[in-house]
Amino acid sequence: MTLESVAWIAYAPLVLPEEPIRPLHDVWLRPRRVFRELATRPIGAVDYLLGAAQGVAGSMALSWAQNAGATSSVAEIFLRALLIGTPAGIVSLFLLCSIYARLGSRAGKTVGRNQVFHVMAYGGVPLAASLIIWVFAALLIGEVAFEIVPHPEVEAFVALLLRIQFIAYVLLWLWSVVIQVMGLSEIQGVATRKAFGLWVLGQVIAFLAMLFLMILIATLFPGAATS
Repeated sequence: MTLESVAWIAYAPLVLPEEPIRPLHDVWLRPRRVFRELATRPIGAVDYLLGAAQGVAGSMALSWAQNAGATSSVAEIFLRALLIGTPAGIVSLFLLCSIYARLGSRAGKTVGRNQVFHVMAYGGVPLAASLIIWVFAALLIGEVAFEIVPHPEVEAFVALLLRIQFIAYVLLWLWSVVIQVMGLSEIQGVATRKAFGLWVLGQVIAFLAMLFLMILIATLFPGAATS
């Protein structure tokens, strides 16, 4: 037995197998490894569920920005978020996937649509998690949770809770942005700074596409726009 063999036998027990990836858990702090692991996986039910959750959370945030709590009940806001936010979240994933896949190919790096879809879906896990905050706040304080300008007579505790709710939502949204940028950097093989520029450009294109769609709908169906 050679000296190298003896050294390997002594060292082998210390080599631990690589810890398996849990995408929903590990994407918060180890997004690059998660997206490397997901690179060969097809688009699945979890991707769609994450897209739907992001859409519902975004719809609730929009209701808050529109001060919907002053005119609608919690049940109405929840129902509207489910009926509109669920399909909107899934459609937005397909839209962003198409945009970033095309931007990547124009930059000289062709990646699979499933990879981009995973980045957009799993990258939005913190945003999807913000849904818990909206639901908790609504169950605790009711319609006030969706009032951007609460009544002056609101208790100090409720006002504090509203501030915490807003800060938590913003932080989770920003963390989703960080994860998506790191995901684009990983699958595109570019620096994080360039990936951030790519992310911003994709968001601008998506916003313009949605704006054009809204204008088109308002032109063809004036009644729907008013509603």
